[in-house]
Formats: sequence, structure tokens, C-alpha cells
Amino acid sequence: MFDDLVIDANVDLVRRLLHAQLPQWAELPLTRVRSAGVNNTIYRLGEQFSVRLPQMKWSADNIRKEHRWLPEFVGHLPLRIPTLAGIGRPGDDFPWHWSVYGWLDGTEAVRNPASDEHATARGLAEFIHRLQQIPTADGPRSGSHSGERGLPLSGQDPVVRQALKKITGFDTTAATAAWEAAIRVPAWRESPVWIHGDLNPGNLLVHDGALSAVIDWEMLSVGDPALDLSGAWMVLSSAGRETFRKSLPVDDDTWARGRGWALCIGVIGAAYYHDINPVLAGFSRRAAQDAVADFVRTG
Repeated sequence: MFDDLVIDANVDLVRRLLHAQLPQWAELPLTRVRSAGVNNTIYRLGEQFSVRLPQMKWSADNIRKEHRWLPEFVGHLPLRIPTLAGIGRPGDDFPWHWSVYGWLDGTEAVRNPASDEHATARGLAEFIHRLQQIPTADGPRSGSHSGERGLPLSGQDPVVRQALKKITGFDTTAATAAWEAAIRVPAWRESPVWIHGDLNPGNLLVHDGALSAVIDWEMLSVGDPALDLSGAWMVLSSAGRETFRKSLPVDDDTWARGRGWALCIGVIGAAYYHDINPVLAGFSRRAAQDAVADFVRTG
């Protein structure tokens, strides 16, 4: 019924939802938070909380996934993550679940990069390693809820080739060669692990010059660890990636698939968001270009 509905919640709607369901916070100040994201509306609520509301059904389904699993991760990771404070329910004014989280100080890394890239690389590597150690029993296997991320990379072939036809100002010949090499890499055959699924600079917070938190877990799933390695191209320069790889030793095939995921996500994001979200399109394009350059340099 609500599959095609898009709701960008305004202050009045959020205030009504709070009064109806979480009245203890209904009179706190509400300030919209500017974000590079595209699927959720976020408000700061007072000094201690944030309100996160999905804009479409797909995001709403994934918010319920966050409600289930993020509390399980608290205390197990070296960086801060959203801490659930309250759950909003579907109602007459809003058809989906929504969330109140504790406020996380910091600015998106895309707007305010950390001052020490090598410290960021080590911190991101440690975060991924620790996430992978959390038991996966009953965890949601990668699939449609994760945008197919975490499944074999070859499943992305049609959409990547379509994006390469649409992207402009890009070496599509080299990108195609890099992509075809990536999907020839053997798929992950070991036990699947927890993956965040979207480690880009819009989902990392920097506070006091250092990487401090990882947000937006709607792509969360249990799948191929190579997916989160794509963050090395999304967030870091070539020098930072060297530090990252030394800090998180992985086999060559997993590293190559991670580069393939960076190319995949980068090309799709650059093509799709070119006109509607220049910030997201910009860091997506840079990640894809770096992935291609690394392939050309190292094969």
C-alpha cells in the first residue's frame, strides 16, 4: 500500500508523533540535521537525542533491522554507534516505524575529514575487525534488504554496466576492465560475517579531529567481509589505504573484491545521484576513480 510513498517529515509532523507516542520528549527543541544521506529525515531533539524517520517503505523495513540488532552491538565496537532510546510505531500520521537515538557529537567526515588519515585508517580497520568478531547467529543474511550488498559481486554486473553507460567524464574503458577483473575473483567461501554495508564518509562522524562514530546501519547484514573493505576507497587516499591494509590483513582475493565493491558502489552512486545529491555523487565518483586507478597500477 505504501510502496511508492515518500514522506520527508517536517517539524510539525515530528512534534505530533512525539506527543502521541513519546510525550516525555515532545516539548524539547527540534532542529533539522543536514545530511549527505538520502533515505531518512533526521532531527536533533534537545541536547541528548536525535529523531530518525524513514522517507520510504524500504528504509522503514531496514530501520526495524536497526532496532533489532544495534543494541546487540553496544559495547563490542571501538567506535560509537547509535544507541536506541525510543521506538516510534506506525500510526495515522506516519505509516512506518521510526526511532529516537542518543545524540552523537561530531560532523560527517565528508564535510569535516579527520586530521590524521592514518589514525582514521587504523580506526576503521579495527572497527571492521571487531564487527566481524560478533557472533552472527540469527543475523540477517545479505539479500534484498541490503540492496544485494554482501552477496557475490557478480550479481551486480547488470546494474554496474548500466551505470557505466550513464556516467560522464569517466574512463569507462579502464573501469570496465577493472570491473570484469573484479567479478572474476573467486567468491567468499568461508563463514559469513557482520558487515555494515555502507562505510562511506557520509556515515562516519569526526569529533575533535578524530574518527568517532559510525552511523546509518540500514544496509547491515551477514555476508562477504569484502564489502566493508570498500570503505578504504570511499574514505581514504592511496597512502591511507596502505595503512588500512596493514592494520587489517586480508587475503588478496578479499582485497580485490573490496576494490570491486568500491567500484560498483561508486559508479552506481555517481551515475544515479549526479543531479539529486552532488555530495553523495562526488565521493562516489572519487571512490570509483581510485578503485580503477589502483587496478591499473597493480592489476
